[in-house]
Amino acid sequence: MIGHPHSADRYNRSMLPVLFLYGSLINNVRELIANHNPAAAEQQVRAYQAQNGATAECANALSWLARGALDARKYDRADSWATETRKLSDALLRQRKLDADNYLPIAVGASIEVHAQVMAARGERAESVAWLREQARLFAGTSITERIRKNINLLSLEGKAAPPLEEAEWLGVKPPSLATVKGHPVLLFFWAHWCVDCKGEVPILANVQRAFAPQGLVVVAPTRLYGYAAGGEDAPPTVEKQYIEKVRQQYYSALPGMSAPLSAANFQTYGASTTPTIVLIDRSGVVRLYHPGVLSEAELSARIRAILKL
Repeated sequence: MIGHPHSADRYNRSMLPVLFLYGSLINNVRELIANHNPAAAEQQVRAYQAQNGATAECANALSWLARGALDARKYDRADSWATETRKLSDALLRQRKLDADNYLPIAVGASIEVHAQVMAARGERAESVAWLREQARLFAGTSITERIRKNINLLSLEGKAAPPLEEAEWLGVKPPSLATVKGHPVLLFFWAHWCVDCKGEVPILANVQRAFAPQGLVVVAPTRLYGYAAGGEDAPPTVEKQYIEKVRQQYYSALPGMSAPLSAANFQTYGASTTPTIVLIDRSGVVRLYHPGVLSEAELSARIRAILKL
């Protein structure tokens, strides 16, 4: 879902300059898209563009138009907006690095994601994966690596052998390697210390763990450092690691045996730009579910039962 369910009736042309001065173009566009009013959202973007020119904020807003059209399955429109977002972003990237700007990583990442998903929706899955891999090489070492890998995995990881996890550093009990738990079904739960949805998934995971432990289910919960701790304050790795452990003990106590490998490399490999990301691996070590986002207990249990053939 995009945006928040507030009424869009309060927007009109006379308010546009005021909104640009005192509001957020991006929030306004997201709100209008959430209320199924893409025409008004585009109107705001075009008015802003005429007043302010081609800025990174404009590129970001355009990317939300692309995502809204994709959600509505208006693929031609989605691809058109994704192309415009990328063209504007590429022009800006000739003047600055991607991660030197707060808006550009979101805009570029979304333009790549939308174009890839449109290609897949048109039946061009192999071409989409090849193009995404090209983009991954182009943006290697940037903040959008995980997002690009997520889209590659969405199109190609299920049915493949699960990539190994890096386990040199961890919280909780020492994590097993995926090789040593072959023969068991494995649930990977990628989480972040700041992630509200991750905390909301804990009771579901606890119930699932209790239900399927007799069948050998192994739960591993990779996480990573983000460079900040409580309140978004910058924190060195040692401080942030202590903070993550505090979060783990406070919010994940229903999962007492939860092993949490601590590695950004795991997030890149599995494309866990969305948290939580849930991955189910069967007894032979093959990925059977790759799901960025939350899952209900019924959905998750059904997928585990399918793996176990219950």
